[in-house]
Amino acid sequence: MPMNGHDPRVLIIEDEQQMRRFLRTSLLAHGYLPIEASTGAQGVAYASSSNVEIVLLDMGLPDLEGPEVVRQLREWTDAPVIVLSARNGEKDKISAFDAGANDYLTKPFSVAELLARMRAARRNVVPQARDKAASIFSAGHLKIDVDAGVVFVNDQELHLTPIEYKLLLVLAENVGRVMTHQQLLKGVWGTRYTSRTQYLHVYMGHLRAKIDNDPNRPKLLVTEPGVGYRLRATEPS
Repeated sequence: MPMNGHDPRVLIIEDEQQMRRFLRTSLLAHGYLPIEASTGAQGVAYASSSNVEIVLLDMGLPDLEGPEVVRQLREWTDAPVIVLSARNGEKDKISAFDAGANDYLTKPFSVAELLARMRAARRNVVPQARDKAASIFSAGHLKIDVDAGVVFVNDQELHLTPIEYKLLLVLAENVGRVMTHQQLLKGVWGTRYTSRTQYLHVYMGHLRAKIDNDPNRPKLLVTEPGVGYRLRATEPS
């Protein structure tokens, strides 16, 4: 069920009529208010004029490819975007996440899985993370005082190297969103290092060892296999 007292508005951008009907019926039955668009341009127009709380986006639309729709959506909304696609290749996933998608669900999928992904996506964008006035970021047992450049885990000050801190900050600035290997490498090391994924794996291992209570089963710094990493806004129970 939705996490608040009103019916959240869900924008469905899907050209296949049967799939739109399936999504509409499923969402209405679980307390969501669907808004439907059959083209990418129409979906972007709805996003610019409606207060949508989540977007379900088909990857292959008649007018625009999914990543381009995501890029245009990001000009109007920070609402989570979940890509729904029959394409299951890493390149397709990477292009979607690079454009700014929050999650990627491969067709066919069950209603239960879709609803679970939607709940997770919405949890990750609740106004938990950043107190802009105080420049404090918090997620679970992690806290970052951005102005002071200090990180705390379980209220204990944590020592990070400059690279570790910069990597953590990039993830925190995009909390809840999968950041691809290239996005992180570019953001931390610069454009000349976007192919040096071994750097990223090493430093992510260091961060997990310092931040997650069990780095072998991380609750905050999680992996999207073959794609990148995500910093969760809340720890799963």
